Amino acid sequence: MTIFRFSNGHVATPAGVLNEATIVVEDGRIAQIGDAASDQAVDHAIDLDGGWLMPGFVDTQVNGGGGVLFNDTPTVEGIAAIGAAHRPFGTTAFLPTLISDTPDVIALALDAVDAAILAGVPGVLGIHIEGPVISPARKGIHDPTRFQDLDDDLLALLTRPRLGRVMVTLAPERVTAAQIETLTAAGVLISIGHSDADHATATAGMAAGITGVTHLFNAMSPLVHRAPGVVGAVLDDQTVYCGIIV
Repeated sequence: MTIFRFSNGHVATPAGVLNEATIVVEDGRIAQIGDAASDQAVDHAIDLDGGWLMPGFVDTQVNGGGGVLFNDTPTVEGIAAIGAAHRPFGTTAFLPTLISDTPDVIALALDAVDAAILAGVPGVLGIHIEGPVISPARKGIHDPTRFQDLDDDLLALLTRPRLGRVMVTLAPERVTAAQIETLTAAGVLISIGHSDADHATATAGMAAGITGVTHLFNAMSPLVHRAPGVVGAVLDDQTVYCGIIV
């Protein structure tokens, strides 16, 4: 067992900030949080010197890092390089994110993430597949020649059991409620993105099981006074979580 003790710092906890706190980590898991010094024997004692210790960021949209794009390198090595590039900036858990591509590349990416989890690559929680069932009118940087409908083959690929979580960004105007329900029944997290849907279609998609939105305001029908669009539908719903580019 490897034990770290962090002391003399501000520790952010769900209950608030502890000042001049001590935190003990045993084999990568928090074992003790307190506001007093600990005399427990440890392998590594780290003086925070008045600094801050807080949970790492969980990033659900990581397209690349360290000179590597996941679409170009859907491998365990590529995933490890991406994670290593983000870790110094506070991201400790992430979803490698594949933008619209062919079913063959999607399959490679899904298998690579499973292999990365088996290999113990730090921080890999699963995969985010952004597209290819999205709107040409809101394509952003995506290659429209990669776009396709959610046919039976792609649906089967996305719902196959995996070691981590699978998140899919899609345009609700391109799928049926039954397809959304099939995805969610298999444990897939669905996010609206790159969508030109109107308010009613986006709302119906959320009622069918969509629980998130990918980069709110970007590449989606905007909020205007007579057509509230995807943005209006999302802001109307208090249960949907929103990703945003900052």
